[in-house]
Formats: sequence, structure tokens, C-alpha cells
Amino acid sequence: MRTLVLGGIRSGKSEWAEEAIAASVPSGQPVRYLAAGLSDDSDADWVDRIAKHRGRRPAHWSTVETLDITTELQQSPDTPTLVDDLGTWLTGTLDRHQAWVHGSVAAPVDAMLDAVGAFESTLVLVSPEVGLTLVPATASGRRFADELGCLNQRVAALCDQVVLVVAGQPLSIKPSGT
Repeated sequence: MRTLVLGGIRSGKSEWAEEAIAASVPSGQPVRYLAAGLSDDSDADWVDRIAKHRGRRPAHWSTVETLDITTELQQSPDTPTLVDDLGTWLTGTLDRHQAWVHGSVAAPVDAMLDAVGAFESTLVLVSPEVGLTLVPATASGRRFADELGCLNQRVAALCDQVVLVVAGQPLSIKPSGT
């Protein structure tokens, strides 16, 4: 079962995703939490946000902070996994490929989507919904919105279920089994 969880900034999407994956696996079963980015100890607010996220997770979950979601998904396709979040992953991908103005992220996006499609266990992916996320009126902001919108659509097509979280409340966009 693959689930895409969308929502705006501070909508509760990560919490909902954590609860959803916890409910979908037997009690005590390990879950892998892929945090799409690396800690930045120079940003106190970011450190605090990460600590709050970590504090919500059960002790038996493992956390992997990584810029390479694709490889992590390929290495353990049989371990229930939560990816948080695709917007952060996309930002890092655009940075690494110097693609904010020119260039392409098509190859890494395609590779990540292939890894999602081949994933064999429960997979929950969190992503900001483009229409609910602050995007500056700059060329790079428009590029990010365009790339994230396309990415979310392609991930949604691969998922069995898509949920939009607004004010902590889930709204089923693509109910499981449809």
C-alpha cells in the first residue's frame, strides 16, 4: 500500500502520516523514517522542528536523514517506510543539479518514481500541496511550483491512496482501493 499525504505548511500532514503508517503495521514492527534532508545546527528553529518530529516517533522506528531518497527506497523495499518530505527532497535535487533556472531534474525524479513504484512494503510519502504552499513570485519559485506540482501528480498516480490534510483533518482525495 502506497499513500501520498499532501497538505500546506503546518497543516498536520506529517503527524497524520506518522499515525497512518503506525496503524498499518503490527504493533512494535520497525518503521523506517526517511527525513529528506540533513540537519542544520546553525538554524535553531529548524533544529527545534526536527526535535519535535523526532519526539513524536516511537523508539523502535529508525530515522535516516538523507539527500538520496531513491537509494534508501531501493536498499530496503521490504521495510515499512515514511518519507518526509518530497518538497525538501526536490529542493535538494534542484540544488545538486543546479537546475533552479536552467537544467533538468528529470532523471533523478524518474529514478525516485521508479523506486516508489517498485517498493514492496507499506510506503507513506509526505509532500506540500503546491496550491497551499507559499511560493515567491520569482523564476526559481515558479520552477519549484511547476516541478513539485508535476512530481505530486506522478507520485499520486503510483499511490493506492492520496490524502489531503487541512488543519489536521484528513480528506481522502483518492480512497484506497479505487
